[in-house]
Amino acid sequence: MSLFEKHNETLLKAIDALHARTFYAAFAEHPAPAVYGETADTDGQTKFKSWLGNKFSELKQTGETSWAGQEESPYLQEPLKISYPIFSSKTLVDNAKSSFHVWRKVSAKDRAGILLESLERVKARFFEIAYATMHTTGQGYMMAFQASGPHAADRALEAIAAGYEELNRFPQTALWDKPMGKYNLKINKEWRAMPKGVSVVIGCSTFPTWNSVTGIYGSLITGNPVIVKPHPGAILPIAIFVAEIQKVLAENNLDPNICQLAVDTYDKMITKELAEHADVKLIDFTGNSAFGSYLEALPGKTVFTEKTGVNSVILDSTDDIDKTAANLAFSINLYSGQMCTAPQNFYIPEGGINTPAGNVSFDQFAEKLVANINGLIDNPKAGPFVLGAVQNKKTSERVVEAEKIPGKVWLKSRSFENPMFKNARVATPVIVEVDVTKQDIFSKELFGPIALLIKTKDTDQSIHLAQAMAQQHGAISCGAYTTDAEVKEKIADAMALAATPVSFNLTGGIYMNQNAAFSDFHVTGGNPSGNASFTNPEYVTKRFTWVGHREPVA
Repeated sequence: MSLFEKHNETLLKAIDALHARTFYAAFAEHPAPAVYGETADTDGQTKFKSWLGNKFSELKQTGETSWAGQEESPYLQEPLKISYPIFSSKTLVDNAKSSFHVWRKVSAKDRAGILLESLERVKARFFEIAYATMHTTGQGYMMAFQASGPHAADRALEAIAAGYEELNRFPQTALWDKPMGKYNLKINKEWRAMPKGVSVVIGCSTFPTWNSVTGIYGSLITGNPVIVKPHPGAILPIAIFVAEIQKVLAENNLDPNICQLAVDTYDKMITKELAEHADVKLIDFTGNSAFGSYLEALPGKTVFTEKTGVNSVILDSTDDIDKTAANLAFSINLYSGQMCTAPQNFYIPEGGINTPAGNVSFDQFAEKLVANINGLIDNPKAGPFVLGAVQNKKTSERVVEAEKIPGKVWLKSRSFENPMFKNARVATPVIVEVDVTKQDIFSKELFGPIALLIKTKDTDQSIHLAQAMAQQHGAISCGAYTTDAEVKEKIADAMALAATPVSFNLTGGIYMNQNAAFSDFHVTGGNPSGNASFTNPEYVTKRFTWVGHREPVA
């Protein structure tokens, strides 16, 4: 049985899910022993610990010049001391160019089978990846398991499915038969989906697999060799993915350099060298807007970016103000606000928020939000695991600086004790009320657990500001609460014009931070927060070109 035949049922289900947009998950998101095995967690933790202080020796690429690694655990605030092979940009690109002519001639079916098999292998390492993610990003255990394991694998599968479907949209051959009266003009035609060339995927420090695998697998399924350039602070989670891809390639007598890991260090980064290389044709990037805009401006490149944005919450009316405050408090606390979808600007009318129990004033809502944030932080069974740790020291510094923002400080950031990691780098949210005229303050992304409360004249002004922020500065998510159908449509239409998806009236176990593979498009590509979307057809079709040949029938 071929690998394609082995995984064809999964692929077909994934393609169906792309069209239906209903719930589909190929990989179980709960780390249950019944699903993954009684010893899976312990085995994964042991495997992770075995890498500490050692070389990551699983890669099948060769020609390294040295070994290095600078990852640090936000929970321990100590170096992991894992070293990885270091390669020159020239070696990486030369290897990719050589493997390009091998990989592009592998059929779409065989590519899909190989890539799906790699995900099956990665599944066996979800727990190892979870601990690697915890100790590079600071995510809590459950988020680290879900986001870097099953959710990332689902996003990868989504990219494979989207790419495979687009590669098969048109026939490979056809007989063109045109009646000409006394005879027919017959021409044999063929079409080839030609990959664009070497692909570079630039990872981020907070979501090293979830944000990278879509580009990796999107390029691979369409026939492009990939150089994976992780963030120096978060290498191990994606290194495991790359290692498994290389193993399956080698087992199928293919060059493992079809997918390479390109590790660098803070003092000698190679991102620009790779991005500017004439032979690099595709670039995927997640990170800050300045670098993303630089990449977008590079000539001769097809670039897919997810950059920064200013995410808003519009509060008009709600059926349950307490559940609303609790839901939003969780969103602010989740991974200490270190998500590109986390809420930042809360627009609240000066006349208050309408509820069945009566009007809730601006100050009353602020008090409820603060109380819910504190309640979660102070819950020893939930708080430390929801907030996790802060990945970057600069984020902690930004939180301290946020308390100096002009306006009323409703909540100051404080530390808390993580029962498992006494030395964890932590920061609880800071909440500041900002005057509606101070757009220079709330028009910037303040990455981390920082929320701004903005008192508006009315809901119309709230909508206008949320839309303007998205159009001018980008937004990846938006939350809105209203019981009025006309207001709901007004918000939906305004934010759609700003290419920003809206989560309406969330009060239960789903939050505006979250995106589901096969259903939610992550980033729209329609505002300054990014020029691409996980995973619409354009995300894969821009990675290859249709070329047709024809010849008259003899």
